[in-house]
Amino acid sequence: MTIKLHANATTTPKTRRYLQQSDKSERALAKELGISVGTVRRWRKREDVQDRSHTAHRLQTTLTDAQEAVVIELRRTLLLPLDDLLVITREFLNPDVSRSGLDRCLRRHGISRLADLIPKEEPGEKAKPKTFKNYKPGFVHVDIKYLPQMPDETSRRYLFVAIDRASRWVYLELKRSKSSQAARSFLNSVVAKAPFKISKLLTDNDKAFTDRFSAAGERKPTGNHVFDKVCAKHCIEHRLIPPRHPQTNGMVERFNGRISEVLATTRFDCSQ
Repeated sequence: MTIKLHANATTTPKTRRYLQQSDKSERALAKELGISVGTVRRWRKREDVQDRSHTAHRLQTTLTDAQEAVVIELRRTLLLPLDDLLVITREFLNPDVSRSGLDRCLRRHGISRLADLIPKEEPGEKAKPKTFKNYKPGFVHVDIKYLPQMPDETSRRYLFVAIDRASRWVYLELKRSKSSQAARSFLNSVVAKAPFKISKLLTDNDKAFTDRFSAAGERKPTGNHVFDKVCAKHCIEHRLIPPRHPQTNGMVERFNGRISEVLATTRFDCSQ
């Protein structure tokens, strides 16, 4: 039988068995065989004498399942090139992700070729008219996406998303609650991080964003909501979508909808 040893192996299976069966001290054996005490100790702890494979059992990436779900939908929704996607992933999801690891993630999910994700027009089909006006950077859509509760968590988490209508600039944060305080904190971060002055902000009518709805029903927002106060502080016009018309905030809704599709078909084991 042919035995393959690692190129840097300092012992043979016969020597290793001798180390395991000898009553001599580790230091004495190391001196006798011309090897380190650490090598003696390592083989004495082992029951077998064969080299173990150094081949990875599975491709390792620094992205968790939940992070991959967000990355996949950023790619599909915003059609971001790999290098741009890498910048966003490192900024908001995992600072240690490698370019090669991110590329493997895209390949595993069949979205490595950006050209394949761009809808093809049928022969003779005219391009559909744009539904949005041409805006300068600064008109930002904000929404909240529920994330699934992991087995090791006692509560679910929430993905806060901000997307600029013109430039498709994206900002993300994961939070433990969707309270108005969490929304205020998120907006402050968006204002601080945005590479442009935010002039308008579009949200739905969630209580995290507005007091438009009360126990008495719909009313005009009072302006006293903590989210509105942050908007006023930064001279941002806060617009609300019509009730029961989420398509008005379609840019973020599409992004969240895509994430929902992935989350519905992905098994999550932990929150990390």
